[in-house]
Amino acid sequence: MNKIFSLLTAALFSGVATFAQTSATPLPKNWYQQDKDSSGIYGISLDKAYGFVTSKKIKSKQVVVAVIDSGIDTLHEDLKPILWTNSKEIPGNGIDDDKNGYIDDVHGWNFLGGKDGRNVSKDSYEAARVYNKLKLKYGSLIPDESSMKPGDKAELEIFKKAQQKIIGDVNPAEIAFMKKLLPTFLKGDSVIIKDLGKAEYNCTDLEKYTATDADAKKTKAFLIQLCKGNGSDEITNKQIIDEFDGQLRKADAGNNAPEEYRKEIVKDDETNINDRSYGNNDIMTSTPFHGTHCSGIIAAVRNNKKGIDGIADNVRIMMVRAVPDGDEHDKDIALAIRYAVDNGAQIISMSFGKDFSPEKEWVDDAVQYAEKKGVLLVHAAGNDSKNVDTADNFPTPIYKEAKGKATNWITVGASGDPKNGGITAKFSNYGKKEVDVFAPGVQIYSTIPGGNTYGNASGTSMACPVVAGTAAFILEYYPTLSAKQLKFVIEKSAKAPAEIVNIPGTDEKVPLSDISKTGGLLNAFAAIKLASTIKGERKLTQEVLPKPKMIKLKKA
Repeated sequence: MNKIFSLLTAALFSGVATFAQTSATPLPKNWYQQDKDSSGIYGISLDKAYGFVTSKKIKSKQVVVAVIDSGIDTLHEDLKPILWTNSKEIPGNGIDDDKNGYIDDVHGWNFLGGKDGRNVSKDSYEAARVYNKLKLKYGSLIPDESSMKPGDKAELEIFKKAQQKIIGDVNPAEIAFMKKLLPTFLKGDSVIIKDLGKAEYNCTDLEKYTATDADAKKTKAFLIQLCKGNGSDEITNKQIIDEFDGQLRKADAGNNAPEEYRKEIVKDDETNINDRSYGNNDIMTSTPFHGTHCSGIIAAVRNNKKGIDGIADNVRIMMVRAVPDGDEHDKDIALAIRYAVDNGAQIISMSFGKDFSPEKEWVDDAVQYAEKKGVLLVHAAGNDSKNVDTADNFPTPIYKEAKGKATNWITVGASGDPKNGGITAKFSNYGKKEVDVFAPGVQIYSTIPGGNTYGNASGTSMACPVVAGTAAFILEYYPTLSAKQLKFVIEKSAKAPAEIVNIPGTDEKVPLSDISKTGGLLNAFAAIKLASTIKGERKLTQEVLPKPKMIKLKKA
């Protein structure tokens, strides 16, 4: 939600009722799948890739892709047929039939749920959690570093960074104006809810709505401007209210400890990675927009003449819910990765990130576990227009305790169209060392929850499943490729654009190779051709779900 907030603050100081319209030309709904040579658009050449495997008369083998995210609309017409189903679990009997530690995990698992059926929808920011924890130790008294042990020095640096993030990033004028604006927005929102007859609405709804109330007019104009700036018609009133709430909570974090949203509901021991059998099987919940959109990009049913065609045609989506509105917890992410690996996922799509990772060793251990099991991890680079060679965006493939870097990890930046804002998305993070490849992430049309609907969204969150879906497509037709080989194929085949590009967030022009490792854009056609020339290292075995093993890691 960082990108929405940057647009939100820009809108705040533009005036609520007088927003300028953006001049960007809407892209074709499937632009990201198109081919540069035939359409002039920097898509991934998906039709040519399918033409290649058709010409080779290759049959596909089903691939399981885990999506660690906010949830999924399990009733959506384009997603219901492609949900992963745990064949060893009997639905609804309240028994852990497969003995994996999770009861009735038929289509995945929700690590943000309670045994009573309640779910966590929002959470605090990690910076606030870190700052308030270490503030008890350091407070305003900063010790003499010359007398400190190396470990304590490192902790102190983390505290200083969190302190700067919490206190230094707060703009009093913005917060004051936000507090002033929120009541007006809520008044207009209540009128619109009554007029439309539904509690949550988006810009598509508002385009058809004529407001007569003064506050409703302001709320409508405000939300539409945010949608235009974000390249998405699907930002909802609820998302904006949640963003207001989140930023006000963040501003308050310097004085008050963050709320422990999950403590009462989830009731696990957050300091113990071995306390793992928590959560519930509700992977839909009330906040599945993000995960639903990402899942559709990967695998929405193809050729059914409904909505969109996903990238891969023989995939099952395993939803692992671990990402709230706010910052995810390291423990949930570590266990989500392990759950996905243990239950047969071959690729994991991870569209989330944060500035701090206090239990990074837990996540690192899970990444290494996935690496040993041959599972590819695809991660979004983030939406802060920052260089992640020097700025943090966790999780990362660089191990904290062990030397080296994960060989099964792809970090993805977001690309767009030169005629609609540039080849590099203005919001995308970048890095010559740490961002491997760029992929389409602007105005991506995909599935959204509620009534078999579809809409646009933008972000590296969308670019990540474009890569994950392409990796799944390749693995379907060349199933003996290892995770390391999949990474090689995708990165080696990435195509450098003819044009120089903007460093995201600036007007400075550079070759794409200056801000990414490969200097290239994802191309499914080039990737599948390269894959056809490589002898696979993976041994194909029948799926056997392992019994859960306790994780031998220290407590926090």
